[in-house]
Amino acid sequence: MRRSKSPGIRLSEQDASVVKGMLARGDRQSDIAAFFKVNSGRICEVNTGRTFIAVTPASPDQLPPPGPYEPQTP
Repeated sequence: MRRSKSPGIRLSEQDASVVKGMLARGDRQSDIAAFFKVNSGRICEVNTGRTFIAVTPASPDQLPPPGPYEPQTP
């Protein structure tokens, strides 16, 4: 079985900082994943410290409004 092509969306250190801030605020991982358009597994990796362990959370004034976020149509 062949895997589908990766969409190429990756989280940067700045994104991870915002993710950590959103998690600290209490946002749901699925809402954060929808905001960044990534698989919720990427958010889980940031949350558990598997990736971006040294990145500090963004301050509340640097965060987007809380979700849920509306899906965007192409």
